Amino acid sequence: MEIIKKIMVPLAFSPYSQGIVDYAVQLAKSLAAQQILFVSVVNQRDVDAVTTISSLGYEVDGDHYVKEIEKNRVIELDKMLKGVDFPADHMKLIITVGKPADKLLKIAVREDVDMIIMGVKAKGEFAHAFTGSVAEKLFRRSPITLVSYREKTIADKLRKRITDKF
Repeated sequence: MEIIKKIMVPLAFSPYSQGIVDYAVQLAKSLAAQQILFVSVVNQRDVDAVTTISSLGYEVDGDHYVKEIEKNRVIELDKMLKGVDFPADHMKLIITVGKPADKLLKIAVREDVDMIIMGVKAKGEFAHAFTGSVAEKLFRRSPITLVSYREKTIADKLRKRITDKF
């Protein structure tokens, strides 16, 4: 079995992010990993929309939009990491702009991570447990081992759907 030294944790800063962070830290500690790399991708589609709005004369632009998001995400991650039992100098945050799945894969390969831990959202049907978005793309295309984190309420809903259906 491969030694896990570096773990990447994509964060969308959703209500489930704290659980993903806590789980990643717990798993990193139990595997004696050396580093946790938190990655957040600002979707290029959103930046393009802001740029379009700006071109219509509104006082907003893509650069300020991205800088504000970066500032807020740094603050949010700092809050999530308060009291976490993992060395601060062994954790790193990367915030970038682009197509989320593509950027995450490129960063994972470039940073030579050994494992990716990410959350998936439960949709209305069990078949959509892996959303058609970033999580599914990473699960299909990643050359790196992925661990799927389930927040308790999502896990409970999925269990219920399985027991109700079968």
